[in-house]
Amino acid sequence: MRTKKETKETENDLFMEERKIRILELLRANHTVNVNELSELFKVSLPTIRTYLRDMENNGLLIRTHGGAISHSKTGFELTTRQKEVGMLNEKKRIALSALGLIENGDTIILDTGTTTMELARLLNRRQNLTVVTNDIGIARVLEEYPGCTVVLIGGIVRKGFHCTVGLSGIQMCSQLSVDKAFMAANSFSLAKGLSTPDQIHAEIKKAMMKMAGTVILLCDGSKIGKVSFATFASTDEVNVLVTDAVDKNVRKELEKRGIEVITAS
Repeated sequence: MRTKKETKETENDLFMEERKIRILELLRANHTVNVNELSELFKVSLPTIRTYLRDMENNGLLIRTHGGAISHSKTGFELTTRQKEVGMLNEKKRIALSALGLIENGDTIILDTGTTTMELARLLNRRQNLTVVTNDIGIARVLEEYPGCTVVLIGGIVRKGFHCTVGLSGIQMCSQLSVDKAFMAANSFSLAKGLSTPDQIHAEIKKAMMKMAGTVILLCDGSKIGKVSFATFASTDEVNVLVTDAVDKNVRKELEKRGIEVITAS
């Protein structure tokens, strides 16, 4: 059992992670942040903000400047799974609930690795007789407890910090399987570049997973739409359905023109 001191330290660590995620979200949107503005936003001291920025610079997440920080990179940056878990959580839960409506009892599906697909996995106890293929170790652990789910875990090399497998053995396994629907995640999604992720090796397993499916469904919160990451793994033409929390009306119109069903989670 945790002591009060240990519980307090854990809570403080979570608050710190949440604030760092918010700083990264602000950098992604504005490319720059100001120490004074962050101090006022989080209701913490200037030295505390400077400590956050110093830690984040040491981890290669940003570049400190006089009075603030700027983005470290655009296309090659990727949060770890732990960092992603505290960002856009309400939006991810809404997207997952909408995506659940696309799954029927008896389906065979793929769940790509990701925090939004993890939220969908947590809802699958509401369905019966599912076969779920995944390369996400955390998702497999959740579904292991659900009597209505048979789990097929894709093998390969564990990508440290991301709780998933990648590599040739997983790609070969995917080539021998077929599923009804693939629920995919992406770090970025744009009309011009399609679906992309910062890691090229990870992009290859995503390609293989999509080839398994009769229907490809992208789960993507609005903050990722219009962005581009380093490695493209699919064009928009390879997506059948987009489930999101928000999308620009002009982008939606273009996607629907290309034959993509757009579902906006309420």
